[in-house]
Amino acid sequence: MGKEGFSVREIVEQAVRTEKLGYDFYSSMAERFKDRVELKDLFETLAKKEQIHEQRFEKLQESIDDEETEGWEDVSEYMRAFVESGFFLGSDKALMRMKEIQSVQDAVDFALAFEKETLLYFLGLRKTVKEKDIVDAIIDEEQSHITWLNRFKDRFLK
Repeated sequence: MGKEGFSVREIVEQAVRTEKLGYDFYSSMAERFKDRVELKDLFETLAKKEQIHEQRFEKLQESIDDEETEGWEDVSEYMRAFVESGFFLGSDKALMRMKEIQSVQDAVDFALAFEKETLLYFLGLRKTVKEKDIVDAIIDEEQSHITWLNRFKDRFLK
């Protein structure tokens, strides 16, 4: 990728990849902590949600026209900064960090950080598409994931 901006389509494609990564992460955490029922359930639920979001974003992709919104340059640059950040999906970086997770605390902290990054990305995405209701619904769910993870932390990691 050069420094040129993203298209709306690429931003949504990236959202699809984000949800795939979330699914892989939560599935692997459910497996890793399968002997702790409450944690396994939490991660399995989160994995399912990510899968549903992925399908929604794929649908959204089909309905997109590549018309650029107001202030496109800025939005595009903001989105690129995310994708290139250490946390995000430049790819293997997040997967490498996933491999380093040993404790429940690490898993939940990583999940929270992942959800927060994802949420900020989707808030940027929302500005770029006309189908705001689809993105809003996903944003609401991502916010509820953060709430679940926080509650879990309060209950089980004190």
